[in-house]
Amino acid sequence: MHLKESSTVELKKSIAQLDDALKTICAFLNHKGGTVYFGVDSSGKIVGTQVSEKTLRKISQQICSRIKPETIPEIREITENGKSFIEVKIPEGTNKPYFLDGKAYKKVGSEKRVIPPDELKKMILEQKRSRWDEEICEKVTLKDIDEDKVKWFLKVAREERNLAIPETTSLKVVLAKLDLLKDKKLTNAAVLLFGKNPQQFFIQAKVKGIRFMGTEPVKPFLDMKLFEGNLIDQIDSVKTFVLEHIPKAVWLAGNIQREERYRYPPDAIREGIVNAICHRDYESIGEIHIRIFDDRIEIWNPGELPKPLKLEDLKREHKSIPRNPLIAEQLFWIKYIEKVGSGTNDMINFCAKWGIPEPEFKHITGDFVVIFRGKLTEEYLKDLGLNERQIKTVIHLKKGDEIDNKTYREINKIGKVIAAKELNDLVAKKILKITGAGRSTKYYLND
Repeated sequence: MHLKESSTVELKKSIAQLDDALKTICAFLNHKGGTVYFGVDSSGKIVGTQVSEKTLRKISQQICSRIKPETIPEIREITENGKSFIEVKIPEGTNKPYFLDGKAYKKVGSEKRVIPPDELKKMILEQKRSRWDEEICEKVTLKDIDEDKVKWFLKVAREERNLAIPETTSLKVVLAKLDLLKDKKLTNAAVLLFGKNPQQFFIQAKVKGIRFMGTEPVKPFLDMKLFEGNLIDQIDSVKTFVLEHIPKAVWLAGNIQREERYRYPPDAIREGIVNAICHRDYESIGEIHIRIFDDRIEIWNPGELPKPLKLEDLKREHKSIPRNPLIAEQLFWIKYIEKVGSGTNDMINFCAKWGIPEPEFKHITGDFVVIFRGKLTEEYLKDLGLNERQIKTVIHLKKGDEIDNKTYREINKIGKVIAAKELNDLVAKKILKITGAGRSTKYYLND
């Protein structure tokens, strides 16, 4: 193990330096987390230290008793080349600011500094600031709310979750019981969920659906639509748009039954759409984009993951951290979400059952992006035992073209006999389908 001090790593030769290490731990909590090592000198050399249950307990007790709000670090003993040292992992704090003996620290390079009052005040205000969807929308009145949509919501919520709000309850009382009123005024969430025209107040609350030609995001578009209205209607309309633009194929179901089904699992697509609309950053100007290509679907959502979630957390069990808790609460009542952090895991499971690669989760230029890919990925083709020429040809065909034996030979610089053998292999493996005969024989991707 090679250790080096940085903005997220601090090295301590011995436990005697615990007091100074506590300042670092406090600073890590107030920033993006980090790790402190005891038994490693400043050059990164492991010198070792005496490790016992008493030692580990002392570190834990000092952290818990002297740093407030209380935090529980991950502490463990590591042995390397016969020498023991201690690793103390500190996550980014979720309840900033943190204080050591009444003082809040931050890390500036290798130094620990007391956070100045103005910066501390800003940090406190940032933590206490209400969520955007809970804030009051000053210009809105009950006349701007679609009462029929609220009645539909109550009907579904009673059926799905036994929501105990009688059908005869007045509109104002319903919204109050759903926490969509604050100081007797409508919240941003109320407008987005039940407004007659939410875009009158929040122009950014839209979804753009684009069906591109081929595999690149360039014009001309095969189709493009802009979805407005309330968030619930957006979810349903966008899903319909996506399903209209992805192909169906015949699949074997059991030994003899054949059925048609979409290239991508509709449940996974719907989950991706719901997550984007529910958890997007509505303070951002950008729209949600649903981009449909010949070989993939991309869902671009303004705003990165809410802290402390990281991309790698999405592929394992994790808690739900909604950016818009009021919106999430109402979507939970009508069973559009489960609010337990299972959405991305569900997407992965839906794709696995469908026999396609698991979705990719990425941060790209400030957006959170989910990518669904079809079965004919390069990795999948390699697993089928295809050679480089065959894979190259399949990728070529993803652009929507057709080929014949001559085209295959030109693409791969090979003879007619080898081309015929490799094309027949692709047909036998049901990657390609064949039409015509003789010189009129053409090959297409078998969707």
